Amino acid sequence: MNPSLPEPGADERAHSDELAALIRNEIAAAGAMPFSRYMELALYAPGLGYYSAGRTKFGAAGDFVTAPELGDLFARCMARAWAPALRALGAGADVVELGGGSGAFVVAALRELAAQDALPRRYRLLEPSADLRERQLARVQAELPAALAARVEWIARPPEHAWRGVLFANEVVDALPTTRFTLQDGEVLEECVGLAGERLVRVDRPADALVAGAVRHVERSLEAPFADGYRSEVLPQLPYWMQAVTASLAAGVVLFVDYGYPRGEFYLPERRDGTLVCHYRHRAHADPLHWPGLADITAFVDFTALAEAGVGAGFEFVGYAPQGQFLLASGLGELVGAAEQGLADVERLRLVAEMKRLVLPGDMGERFQAIAFARGLTDPLPGLRAFDLSRRL
Repeated sequence: MNPSLPEPGADERAHSDELAALIRNEIAAAGAMPFSRYMELALYAPGLGYYSAGRTKFGAAGDFVTAPELGDLFARCMARAWAPALRALGAGADVVELGGGSGAFVVAALRELAAQDALPRRYRLLEPSADLRERQLARVQAELPAALAARVEWIARPPEHAWRGVLFANEVVDALPTTRFTLQDGEVLEECVGLAGERLVRVDRPADALVAGAVRHVERSLEAPFADGYRSEVLPQLPYWMQAVTASLAAGVVLFVDYGYPRGEFYLPERRDGTLVCHYRHRAHADPLHWPGLADITAFVDFTALAEAGVGAGFEFVGYAPQGQFLLASGLGELVGAAEQGLADVERLRLVAEMKRLVLPGDMGERFQAIAFARGLTDPLPGLRAFDLSRRL
């Protein structure tokens, strides 16, 4: 028990207990499950996982705040960054957003795309959570003019037929079920979740060939073996996931924004327990087995692995830069300057505070990174390329 965390209510406890029972039953039937499987159930089990159930996740009433929840500056800058590519691709171009959060992003982005004369034919939200789809739909219908709202549609899987446009994902890769590994006598072990009586516990088991191969690939890239006892995360499924979500994009841009590090920083010796973090009511903690289904579970992103996956999927690498610099290159200062006109002092202060959170190095400005890939376009996302730090990858 973590005494610093707020206590959940009776309904929340019952919800978590139901999910924990489902997890225990699977372990009892099949043996200790890989941590990645536990994370998948904790986040996405139908009706019970963190993202599949009805609790508020985003904003002050939830567990954490994403950039789109601060205001509309983030989404408007992203829309400005995409606009030249959408115009170049023509009237049939679409936007596909992986996950839609509360719906705040799509509302602000479509308004800005309309102002930039770069509206997509369709704005498609790939959202696996039925609860979030309902929230997004309500927000789109309430806050967008009917003509813009009509362009939004929800899809259950990546487009199957060839399409052109922009694929965007903000804080998605960090929520992919991650594999945890450690080393013992030079051998790779995979962290699993087992049972001690009725209690969920973390245990290590010999890694299979896929996991061991992914860890050895990282060691070769770093030109150094991991020390015994070193524990961290790796995403052996990332190349397959990347191929699945991008394969049908015939021409366009793929843009990811997330928190993470280049590989050399991700696997620093002092980061010997990895990057896993849980969020519950705006408090971070390190125990993913505590109240399953009530807390978000994430791991920082290895941006070198993301670059490898994008290029491996057949895309041209465009650039990699801190979020703050990318937003400034995409017109953030201009947006703030225009928005300040006529604002009352309190609203001006709120706007400046939003900008600072997005760009300052100690906040989201450097902790979050942007990385992009392209196919069939000339000079996409020049603002990202202007601050390219791919030499760090």
